[in-house]
Amino acid sequence: MGIELLRHPFVIFLVGALLVAVTRGNLRKALLLLTPVIGGINILGLEAGTTVEFAFLDYTLIPLRVDRLSLLFGYLFHLAALIGNIFALHLRDEDNARVQHTAALLYAGSALGAVFAGDMITLFVFWELLALTSVFLIWARKTERSIKAGFRYLVIHVLSGVILLAGTLLRAHQVGSLEFGDIGLDGSLAGWLILLAFGIKAAFPLLHNWLTDAYPEGTATGTVFLSAFTTKVAVYALARSYAGTEILIYVGAVMTCFPIFYAVIENDLRRVLGYSMINQIGFMVCGIGIGTALAVNGAVAHAFSDVIFKGLLFMCMGSVLHMTGRMNGSDLGGLYKSMPITTVLCIVGAASISAFPLFSGFVSKSMVMAAVLQEGHVWVWPALLFASAGVFHHAGIKIPYFTFFAHDAGIRTTEPPGNMLVAMFIGAGLCITIGSRPSLLYGILPYVTDYTPYDVTHVLTQTQLLWFGALAFIGLQKTGIYPPELRSVNIDAEWTYRWMAPRLVRGIGGAVARVDSAVRGAVIGTVQRVMHSATRSHGPHGILARTWPTGSMVLWVAVLLAAYLVFYF
Repeated sequence: MGIELLRHPFVIFLVGALLVAVTRGNLRKALLLLTPVIGGINILGLEAGTTVEFAFLDYTLIPLRVDRLSLLFGYLFHLAALIGNIFALHLRDEDNARVQHTAALLYAGSALGAVFAGDMITLFVFWELLALTSVFLIWARKTERSIKAGFRYLVIHVLSGVILLAGTLLRAHQVGSLEFGDIGLDGSLAGWLILLAFGIKAAFPLLHNWLTDAYPEGTATGTVFLSAFTTKVAVYALARSYAGTEILIYVGAVMTCFPIFYAVIENDLRRVLGYSMINQIGFMVCGIGIGTALAVNGAVAHAFSDVIFKGLLFMCMGSVLHMTGRMNGSDLGGLYKSMPITTVLCIVGAASISAFPLFSGFVSKSMVMAAVLQEGHVWVWPALLFASAGVFHHAGIKIPYFTFFAHDAGIRTTEPPGNMLVAMFIGAGLCITIGSRPSLLYGILPYVTDYTPYDVTHVLTQTQLLWFGALAFIGLQKTGIYPPELRSVNIDAEWTYRWMAPRLVRGIGGAVARVDSAVRGAVIGTVQRVMHSATRSHGPHGILARTWPTGSMVLWVAVLLAAYLVFYF
């Protein structure tokens, strides 16, 4: 068991992170590249069906379980770590670079630990490590906004872990097992708690604001890692435990639609991509809710594609931030003149997320759409179609248009460092390769599939959707109806805890303080009056403090004795 545990993907990244933390210069850069490469070679040697188990109290823990689903996410996370590390090679601030590089490797390793976990306790450990390691990629930006956003991010994700642990313990008591497998909603509190924990990390509606709050505040390189791991681990956990849970169909449909309205009016372009991420996760959640082989294949295939094309778009925006120091659409424009290569690479990412034929999003999203129709969800399909048009508007058009074209902001710069361009070229190449050779992706999916994305109906439908979407954008722009890029901050459901909750607490606290003050005053006044009365009677000058003659005392004793005898008889 010990030797097999040494081959655990997390162990390789843990060792790599420790070495990166104590090295510098070219040696550190070499370790950054070698860690995911060695890890990738290792995972290629893992066979489906491999497990490592050991007894713990009355339960069995499975720190390593290998099957087709975990292998797909294992391949994906190694690839994402390699591309992200290449993108971050240029970091020069020694202390900051050490923190970011170390945190990124531990973060990627934690994600791998979660997808290869076979029991809920192991999952919980890596679930919390995901939060503790990733928050440093937000704090590393060292701004007041990033520090505050990082703390909010950490609180929410630690809360998710606490809920997961509570659900795990309840389930262990109910079924006598800690296995991380099919859970579903059987009416038990444990099932709902675990789903809530997964839903927080998957950015379910009303639970999503940690993503749009924290990701835009991360460093230019750190946000690339953030976009790859946390939410995709949650998608994996849902696919593993809640496939076929019908409520997820409708949760996913809502997720695909509501971010569109916020993304259209958002000025911060990385926050636009954050909303776009929620939109894309909605397709995955919807597919998992349907639960058929085609739908689950589509969900995890789209997760694979999303990490690549969303990572490419975040890299493009990170490059712009690195070179210009700006990220608001109102402050950018005209960058195609000085960053033409980045412009082209961004357009590739935009075409992929918009599901243009021959790009990766087309061959993965179509599987979910086909499964929705196949299972007869005729009211969900229009919502997904609307969401597809919406993502084309806010990510396919808005991101490249307002960054590189639109008005000329007068910014003149150069292309980003060579390592950034290499990472973006790899991402763009994968978007085109997967889109034109979908069999490469389909061959590693959990279920064997004979799905063909390039049929005439689907190609024509998607092409028409995209062209009419483009015409709508042009029309809205020409008529001035399309929302302009304004220097403003938009908040959605986070209003409840960033605006309403503090004021509500202050209001209730003020009312309680006033009531407390009034009660205290009344009590103190009563006590003072009682004390004053007692002092008047029993004080040094009170009536009871006077010296009474002995005769008077004898008289009073006789009176009391007589009264006693009368009452007694």
